Amino acid sequence: MRLGIALLGALAIAAGTTALADAADLGFTPSSQPVPSILSEVRFGAGAHDPASPERGSVDIAGEILFSKPFRAENPVLDLFIPRPHIGGSLNTAGNTSYVYAGLTWDYDITKEIFVEASFGGAFHNGETGDFPKKHENSLGCSPLFREAAAIGYRFTENWSIMATIEHISNAGLCDQNRGLTNIGARIGYRF
Repeated sequence: MRLGIALLGALAIAAGTTALADAADLGFTPSSQPVPSILSEVRFGAGAHDPASPERGSVDIAGEILFSKPFRAENPVLDLFIPRPHIGGSLNTAGNTSYVYAGLTWDYDITKEIFVEASFGGAFHNGETGDFPKKHENSLGCSPLFREAAAIGYRFTENWSIMATIEHISNAGLCDQNRGLTNIGARIGYRF
């Protein structure tokens, strides 16, 4: 019985040693591999709250978390089509429409410092949805809504960036009312 346990232990050690040797043959050891992070970037910023609408004249404070790509393509052109998932929110400082959102972000580096990106997803808001909105409020028709965004940015370092953003939420005509909401602003990002 003890001999059987000892043999099993020896086989386990040999198998583990062989696996480590195989890993070393491939040019890496398990301990030298960085642990992949689920987080890719965090962003904070502010912007003008829908400057062309009844809700104009206030400021939104925004925050966003971008996650790592779920997988990478070896071909750099194909890799452009793999998005990063994101979640975020926009809080209006005057009590007008605020919202939370989630979706996907595609980005492209024009140069080492300059980049552009586009996002698409959905949003839930606390704004008006009825046919007769209160004065100085948008009627967004329903919730949830679609959210689209675009940005152009500049990387100061490998980790820090600043970007000009525009984002729009609306129901694409699926509800009776569809005033929509378009915010313009700037954000600072920190990439992990």
